[in-house]
Amino acid sequence: MELNLAGAATLAIAALVLLIGRLLVSRVELLQRYSLPEAVVGGLVAVVLAAILHAASIQVSFDTSLQPSLMLAFFATIGLGADVKMLVRGGLALVLFTACVVGMLLVQNVVGVGAALVMRIDPVIGLIAGSVTMAGGHGTGAAWGQRFADTFGLTGAPAIALATATFGLIMGGLVGGPVAERLIQRLKAQGSPLGDTVFTEHAGDAADPAERFTPERLTFTIFAIAAVIALGGELASLTENPVFTLPTFVWTLFAGVVLRNVLAATKLHAMDDEALTFTGSIALSLFLAMALMSLRLWELASLALPMFAILILEVISVVLFTTFITFRVMGSNYEAAVLVAGQCGFGLGATPTAIANMQAVCRRHGYAPQAFILVPLVGAFLIDLANALVISGFAGVLQAIRG
Repeated sequence: MELNLAGAATLAIAALVLLIGRLLVSRVELLQRYSLPEAVVGGLVAVVLAAILHAASIQVSFDTSLQPSLMLAFFATIGLGADVKMLVRGGLALVLFTACVVGMLLVQNVVGVGAALVMRIDPVIGLIAGSVTMAGGHGTGAAWGQRFADTFGLTGAPAIALATATFGLIMGGLVGGPVAERLIQRLKAQGSPLGDTVFTEHAGDAADPAERFTPERLTFTIFAIAAVIALGGELASLTENPVFTLPTFVWTLFAGVVLRNVLAATKLHAMDDEALTFTGSIALSLFLAMALMSLRLWELASLALPMFAILILEVISVVLFTTFITFRVMGSNYEAAVLVAGQCGFGLGATPTAIANMQAVCRRHGYAPQAFILVPLVGAFLIDLANALVISGFAGVLQAIRG
């Protein structure tokens, strides 16, 4: 039996997934303690239910045509929220965090390829399970998987990439909060200060939070988001080439940054940061809910034991790297702990997962302004450029060895 759910039904179920996640987080103290995002909790419930239905020979298919637009809307709000003052504020911290992320990419591929060689399986599989899918996610995984299929003759590469990216997406949402919580508890024991009490406080030109939230305040924000998505899509199409093409969401993010700062410089309009946060949060939550409830858990079960072993090693390597390298390099403080939650999110899953991890931690302990500047900049922009170079380098070495 097959159930094909249309767009409206899919959206309704995604909203239901969020409500279930919120209910569980509010009722289960363990979920609160480890700062697990509501969308991830509800999404995992949906994944398990889908697996049960699959075992009963009931196939459920969702219309996820809204999912790419929700992702682009989220990145548009991130870009529109980044003014020049935020970029300058990144400063040395941005350079250091980028270096930490590049180091993580290298470690992921060394672990993946090295483990594959030790277990005597194709090292290309180890590379796929490395930064291709852990830091790259489903989009990068699908693209490189097809390329590896053509270059190395590994016909199963695209399917392996999607399965490993699925595993990473789940683990990125599960481990980020607990790892950060452990570091925060250590800071509390030392008497270190935690975050700001006001979570939604952003740039200085934000609308007064005390002002009543009205449809008029949201209208221009919706216009700006739609315009940025359209411009980002056009830029992606214009710059498309067979060698290397930046993903559309990166161009959307860039277009948002440009529009925000042009409006600020010309004083035509001050972006409403509260409306951006509100809209971005909705887009992010629905995107994660749709992504998770559409996952096919049984496809992970089809992976061989060596593949699972590599994936577990990847998770352990990211946890250890962020705990002992990133946390220390970034100052061993509360901001660094929140950055760890974010890096676990995009280092194993995707940037939306990273933001969700940080939001969950900050709702519990206070806002970390620098983390919300660095993670979107690195996780949604710089990591794609760095990852493309790192993957190309490792692929070139493997090709030379085979040749």
